[in-house]
Amino acid sequence: MSHDFGPAVALSCRECGARYPLGPSFACLECFGPLEAAYDFGNVTRADIESGPANIWRYRSLLPVPADVATKPNMNPGWTKLVKAGNLGQALGIKSLYVKDDSGNPTHSFKDRVVAIAVEAARNFGFHTLSCSSTGNLAGAVTAAAARAGLDACVFIPANLEEAKIAMARVFGGKLIGIDGTYDEVNRFCSELIGDPMGDKWGFVNVNLRPYYAEGSKTLAYEIAEQLGWRLPEQIIIPIASGSQLTKIDKGFKELVALGLVEDTPYKIFGAQAAGCSPVSAAFKAGHDVVQPVKPDTIAKSLAIGNPADGPYVLDIARRTGGAVEDVTDAEIVAAIKLLASTEGVFAETAGGVTVGVLKKLVETGRLDPEAETVVLNTGDGLKTLDAITGDSARPTAVIRPSLDAFRAAV
Repeated sequence: MSHDFGPAVALSCRECGARYPLGPSFACLECFGPLEAAYDFGNVTRADIESGPANIWRYRSLLPVPADVATKPNMNPGWTKLVKAGNLGQALGIKSLYVKDDSGNPTHSFKDRVVAIAVEAARNFGFHTLSCSSTGNLAGAVTAAAARAGLDACVFIPANLEEAKIAMARVFGGKLIGIDGTYDEVNRFCSELIGDPMGDKWGFVNVNLRPYYAEGSKTLAYEIAEQLGWRLPEQIIIPIASGSQLTKIDKGFKELVALGLVEDTPYKIFGAQAAGCSPVSAAFKAGHDVVQPVKPDTIAKSLAIGNPADGPYVLDIARRTGGAVEDVTDAEIVAAIKLLASTEGVFAETAGGVTVGVLKKLVETGRLDPEAETVVLNTGDGLKTLDAITGDSARPTAVIRPSLDAFRAAV
């Protein structure tokens, strides 16, 4: 079977540089390092990109997808809003602040971006079933994309996920299997299933399709730069689950510079974790290069990966760019969700509370320059994590009789 991955020409090991043909592989046979897509981009211009559709396929010449990808049944995510967050900036003392709000994607999280690329890889390899291990958002993105693409779906989650995320993953059809364990245990199970006949012709988007899937995160970097008028932000705050999103945004920025699409200006990358699952933050603060796994205990379940695969690379990027990795408590996450909502009308899920909470903490501790242009990511919709803000937030301000006197007394 011939494959069409557009400008992608090989898989390359991030550790030793060994190259392999494009295929459903994710680990180097020489050193067991992670594989990622390598490209021959040719000449790519701003005009070429700007003439494309208002979704991630405007960047098809920078992704491992065929040139005609936009004609195929896919969820077509991307081109989400970059919100000029003047009110939030004023509240935090930041001169120029933007929120990249990825809750506007088809299943209301950034995961639609990575799954869209994985679907094209699954088609290339003749797979009939899409699968994944997921902390919630990915499960919904996979089952939705499979339904649209005419593929079967079977996804695996920790059984204790938020009810809204479970419902979203179920409604699109396919099978949703809850496992009594952490995400890391779910992920290990999926790795075993890949080697079993039951998993034959299955595309596990974040395992055997990971080199393609992960490239979808680069589109966040491309969009931010284009929406800023083809320039790189000076500072960006990114949530850390596996760490892949952060590493790929950095890769996307570097590609834009190498292609001459943006000026080579310095940028600082800050990683954000919940205190109840902060192995990368702990390693950064201790000056370590190795990330010690932890058992997650946080309301930010979409970031609850205790053994993040890209953790060491996140540390390298934060240090190289002059950024940092920080964490916030569950109480700070809830406060940040409410702050973002009350200042900008953006209702973030708990991961967005983590990034905004870390942003606030970085400003207060003097590690983030309040004069520099700053972008903070919200990667999902608050309606998915309503449990985080129950209590007074889930009740009316007041309940009154339908009369003016009653209203006056109440307010």
